[in-house]
Amino acid sequence: MKVAISSDHGGNNLRKEIITLLDELNISYEDFGPKNDDSVDYPDYAKPVAEGVASGNFDRGILICGTGIGMSIAANKVKGIRCALVHDVFSAEATRQHNDSNVLAMGERVVGAGLARMVAKTWLETAFEGGRHERRVNKLCSLDLSRGE
Repeated sequence: MKVAISSDHGGNNLRKEIITLLDELNISYEDFGPKNDDSVDYPDYAKPVAEGVASGNFDRGILICGTGIGMSIAANKVKGIRCALVHDVFSAEATRQHNDSNVLAMGERVVGAGLARMVAKTWLETAFEGGRHERRVNKLCSLDLSRGE
């Protein structure tokens, strides 16, 4: 598995914590920054992660900002992305099993480092169940085509 990860200034600390987790799990990743704590615009950091996952260069993406909301909205603008904003372990598991989410968003101001590590680990290790859920995910994907791009 190869993961793309990024944050804005509001998610820098949690991004570094999740990078430590990726190292511990021996998961390959590319860090898209930012490199310091200067204020940045979250769409600029969500875009390369979402596009990298959508293109197949990465299997999954992780995005972190203050709340996770802005990053999740930005990522979901990219065709082929199913970004889930998650702050609990149950939802992390469910969104992988049922929605085949390919990008995870979290908020540093919402979830602590310990829980965020559990959420990310669960999300990374949970497989898509397929079956009845595959039909539903296919319908989600068809919504990309209805946007008239």
